[in-house]
Amino acid sequence: MDQFNNVDLEFANFEDYVEFEFSDFEDEEQQTVPENPPRRNTYNTDSDSDSDCEDDFQTSNVKTDTSAFEARNGKDIQGIPWEKLNYSRDEYRETRLKQYKNYECLTRSREDLDKECLEVEKGNSFYDFQFNTRLVKSTIAHFQLRNLLWATSKHDVYLMQNYSVMHWSSLLQRGKEVLNVAKPVIPTLKHCGLAHPVSRVQISTMAVKENLMVAGGFHGELLCKNLNHSGVAFCSKITTDDSAITNAVDVFRNPSGSLRVIAANNDSQVRVFDAENFASLGCFKYDWSVNNASVSPDGKLLAVLGDSTEGLIADANTGKVTGNLKGHLDYSFSSAWHPNGQILATGNQDTTCRLWDIRNLSESIAVLKGRMGAIRSLKFTSDGKFLAMAEPADFVHIFDSHSGYVQSQEIDIFGEIAGLSFSPDTEALFVGVADRTYGSLLEFTRKHYYQYLDSMI
Repeated sequence: MDQFNNVDLEFANFEDYVEFEFSDFEDEEQQTVPENPPRRNTYNTDSDSDSDCEDDFQTSNVKTDTSAFEARNGKDIQGIPWEKLNYSRDEYRETRLKQYKNYECLTRSREDLDKECLEVEKGNSFYDFQFNTRLVKSTIAHFQLRNLLWATSKHDVYLMQNYSVMHWSSLLQRGKEVLNVAKPVIPTLKHCGLAHPVSRVQISTMAVKENLMVAGGFHGELLCKNLNHSGVAFCSKITTDDSAITNAVDVFRNPSGSLRVIAANNDSQVRVFDAENFASLGCFKYDWSVNNASVSPDGKLLAVLGDSTEGLIADANTGKVTGNLKGHLDYSFSSAWHPNGQILATGNQDTTCRLWDIRNLSESIAVLKGRMGAIRSLKFTSDGKFLAMAEPADFVHIFDSHSGYVQSQEIDIFGEIAGLSFSPDTEALFVGVADRTYGSLLEFTRKHYYQYLDSMI
């Protein structure tokens, strides 16, 4: 991945690296809505990572929220007051589409690539807008890494905000800090030779699965915290390479059922750890920086993507390459496995997502196109019905796999997208937006069609 020296973590100034520079809207609301919403208690960003002070955000400031009812009555879902501006939403969208510059380095012309892409019907509605809050807002440490939000239920979401991992309860509509890495972190796990204290961490990627929160750092750090326990069980710099950003982390179960943690780094290596004692179980070396690694649902296969137009399929136990993925024109940064383990989705800076049938890797089975930018985040629902695809800014696409991915819903918003996540029960979709004024957490709920009710009317 490209090197990026982060100076301002809170809202990274990407400058030459920027994929989309989103200027704040000039309106009266900037004076009335504070950048950091008021809270019930004073919140100290340098507090201990698991303090018991219950510093919840204040939820009474309704100006920061937008409900489904308000949206149905004409309010912008992000609370942007278009009626006070000198241009309409449609005019601003048109301008952004014209001015947007995707960060890319294509190996060949995209003319042939565009011909490969599926023609998709975008007018579907699979998930309805439910709620938007600005009481928590995502922040991004590196412009190419956007896996910074995870939902563990339809009411529970974890996201990065500055030097904190925040938990948002959509049921209670309030947020709480669960991990603070603004000052040194000391591991609580004893008798682990790999564990070492780490200083102030800029979290670049994260995952929350199996009650385990795993985060990767800008300088090769790895942190693991059990959500039911205080403190951080394991933390360490897992590489000493000068450019060893932890680009991706994943939590999975191997074929025998043991819980594992995997980390992909800029030093071209993928490392596997036992999630119980964090012993090192393997270190796989590849020919280029690994930007993303994910394990198949059965724990047997490893998808390895990075600074190459080609992707790899490897044995998750040994790291041995068993297949190649050829077709993308640029570097890849995201992947997702269909729950059946037979389909792999890969997201690339060439603005496409390719779908691969693991049983025949000679070519991708479908190519899905974004509107304007790289594909930075991919997630399947747990039932395999939908695939969500996020661009770096403004657009999230939801594809119906049962239609062959030709039916889709396009979520059109404004702002950098820090991550997206379906709830495990598929009922909710959360999207994190990073912006100084309109940074927020968006919630959508799955639409159901109860035909038996229609028959009763």
